Amino acid sequence: MRSVIFDLDGTLADTSRDLIASANACFRGLGLGDVLDPVADAGVALRGGRAMLTLGFARTGSHGPEEIDRQYPLLLEAYGADLCRHTTLYPGVMEAVADLKDQGYAVGICTNKPEGLAISLMQALGVLDAFGSLVGADTLPVRKPDPEPLFEAARRAGGDPARCCLVGDSITDFKTSRAAGVPSILVTFGPAAEEVQQFGADALINRYEDLTEVVRGLNL
Repeated sequence: MRSVIFDLDGTLADTSRDLIASANACFRGLGLGDVLDPVADAGVALRGGRAMLTLGFARTGSHGPEEIDRQYPLLLEAYGADLCRHTTLYPGVMEAVADLKDQGYAVGICTNKPEGLAISLMQALGVLDAFGSLVGADTLPVRKPDPEPLFEAARRAGGDPARCCLVGDSITDFKTSRAAGVPSILVTFGPAAEEVQQFGADALINRYEDLTEVVRGLNL
């Protein structure tokens, strides 16, 4: 069975404001105040917790790499306690998921967000049951850009790993698809819109209404 596997942060949902809030909670705990801006720093937020901590400490010149390791669990705790205050699904995404399923595609999620947090978020958004699988950063011993999480997401969704594609928003997603030898579709409506257009993805979309037609054109 053919399958379409989605990244989560920056692809299915804009999670940047809640991620920034969790990082700023760490910075406030260290007496640094709100170091990151929820708009200007949205792009780094979608690269994950360690990237946010790294940027914040570089910006303040206050702490070294060892503090990132200390603060990362606290960031995850803060995020898990309030992970859906500002997060929203991108327009048209669930209609596109439903259309793909109607066309006979399996759908799943492959994210570098910890699995438990990803499940909690999708439940809070009310859409977890729409997906046949969810593979997170800690589901397997490896994470993206290793191709195995993508293959596992396809398998768990009921698909053939050799007949899947990955919809994402980052260089990590592009590298994952390339390592897996499957097509990549990158969205251009996130904070890294200009950057993703330089990667050489098999397809780009700027709205989810176009996704099914693009997927059909890949001949999975």
